Amino acid sequence: MDTKEWEKRVSNILKAELKREGITYAQLAERLVAVGVAEKEANIKNKLSRGKFSAVFMLQCLDAIGTHELRF
Repeated sequence: MDTKEWEKRVSNILKAELKREGITYAQLAERLVAVGVAEKEANIKNKLSRGKFSAVFMLQCLDAIGTHELRF
């Protein structure tokens, strides 16, 4: 699997968690503020559409969403 495919896979995992919890990008931005991360809705959309973001950002998002377990 090449890098682009991995980026898409990681992005899809995060998008699936948002969908599972019924959380929009705007709501995620609000929740991230609560955990000390200032991200605008547009920045979140861009990161997820590109699939280029750090593991730290992914963990911050998962924490803000309330996801404490992932299954691959």
